[in-house]
Amino acid sequence: MKKVYYNKLVRDAIEQKIHDSGEACSVRTITDDQEFQQELLKKIVEEASALSQVRSRKEFLDEYADLMVVLDALTADMEFSEADVQVAIQENVAKKGLYKKRSFLHWSEDSDYKSNETPQGIKE
Repeated sequence: MKKVYYNKLVRDAIEQKIHDSGEACSVRTITDDQEFQQELLKKIVEEASALSQVRSRKEFLDEYADLMVVLDALTADMEFSEADVQVAIQENVAKKGLYKKRSFLHWSEDSDYKSNETPQGIKE
């Protein structure tokens, strides 16, 4: 049987599901907190990418749930309470707003702004 190397964090039930299907696998327990957090951050990228590619409401809910499970695991590991998260969300919304107006920014003149976005297009 051909081995497929994943080298990634997986959910608790995965090892048993593989064994139940009659196949073998190799799983190790991550004991280092920093490594665990880093692997969760990688999972966020993986799950957010999957969420961005859905094409149905059912797929959206499935992928949204996957992403939320990872985010919940990370916030729990970092010992943030639900109240901490809610306060952070409220502060973020107060500072940056929501998406109710569906505003799409084409360009802006602002010499001091530092974006975390990847620039698109050609600079004038």
